[in-house]
Amino acid sequence: MSEALKLRKVMLITGASSGIGADLARLAATKGHELVLVARSGAALEALAGEIAALAPAGRARPLVFACDLARPGAVAALAADLAEAGVEPDVVVNNAGYGVLGEAAEGNVDEQLGMIDLNIRALTELSLCFIEPLTRAKGRLLNVASIAAFMPGPGMAVYYASKAYVLSFSEALSAELAPRGVSVTTLCPGPVPTGFQARARFTPDLSLMKFGALPSTEVARIGYAGLMARRRVVTPGLVSKFIAFTSPLTPKSLSLQLVSALQLRRTSGKAA
Repeated sequence: MSEALKLRKVMLITGASSGIGADLARLAATKGHELVLVARSGAALEALAGEIAALAPAGRARPLVFACDLARPGAVAALAADLAEAGVEPDVVVNNAGYGVLGEAAEGNVDEQLGMIDLNIRALTELSLCFIEPLTRAKGRLLNVASIAAFMPGPGMAVYYASKAYVLSFSEALSAELAPRGVSVTTLCPGPVPTGFQARARFTPDLSLMKFGALPSTEVARIGYAGLMARRRVVTPGLVSKFIAFTSPLTPKSLSLQLVSALQLRRTSGKAA
């Protein structure tokens, strides 16, 4: 038997320490997946792994935890080596790690915005391509988490919106390329989801904006997992997200830019919608 066939199959989830990633991990564990959890916070990952292990049937392997900053050069290669050393390989890869920063690009910290590109684009691309061989062997699945922001330009969060547009375009193209190998690629494009994302993005408190079309992360995880298992190409949870995804290509760019600018201005000023 080849060494590849001896490796245990796992679901690899990045950005698994909180929010959608953590809820996907909890849900996947109930469906019988063995898990590899990746994020920067080792303590949060260990807590989640312990929570999942406590609820798992006897004999189920405890989730493996790898604390690392995927935006750093060489991090993905090091992760792949760690997985091989642990005797596992992914048959499902979930690229959920990412962040946004609120504010005009010209006034923001350039290094922070380039770091966003490193994580949201470069690391996601590398992780998507790094495990093609094991995914092909398993006829596996890849889930890339984008955003409803992928469907429009985003003044006030220009780099973030652009990064998610890349994720959607790249993932849809990759789905066509990998289909002959039996590998499906699903892009999850949620709208507002109350998680730690807003605090890191430095949103001012604006409950009315967050409530409009918002879904809890547990629901987004459930819908995303169902779409992943059904091998759907694009998943837009909720009616508001579906409406935006449908109408954005039909909306004149001048109007779209005005609408998004107004939305981001309210977020930066803290005004109610």
